[in-house]
Amino acid sequence: MQELGLVAPFWVIVLVWLTKIVWLVLISILLAWLGIRALDALMPQISKRQRIGESPVATGLFIAGFFILVGLVIHGAATTPTMFGGSLLGYFFDFRQLGILAISFLISLLVGIAIFHIVDKLTPKIPFKSINEDGVAVGIYVFGYLLFFGLILHAALTTSL
Repeated sequence: MQELGLVAPFWVIVLVWLTKIVWLVLISILLAWLGIRALDALMPQISKRQRIGESPVATGLFIAGFFILVGLVIHGAATTPTMFGGSLLGYFFDFRQLGILAISFLISLLVGIAIFHIVDKLTPKIPFKSINEDGVAVGIYVFGYLLFFGLILHAALTTSL
């Protein structure tokens, strides 16, 4: 197995680093997709895809939220703590780092969902499900949870344990 360290040319190290960024972004996007599915299950009464498509403002909010999510994930992947000097395979399949990413994301998602339910119960005069009546409100809701996923993925990627 080829070693990655001071003996490797600089361009090889940069190429491997860029490849790892792409690898972590793909894993993070998979986690975000799973999180979106979880939030879709949390509020199935809101027909997000249909309502967002009805309003250009809601569509713009969705696209903005998506870009912020991707930007936070790319930044997190680019700034994740990295150690050179081991095997190339170990560099990409650092199960400690991948485990921290998955566990941190899962815990953050569960805490976020729990807090969401608590706030919903503590504010009975604010019917959360009423956002389905307006496409822009749905767009803002989806924007918010895309931003939430971007932030928790960024935090998980930059954890230095």
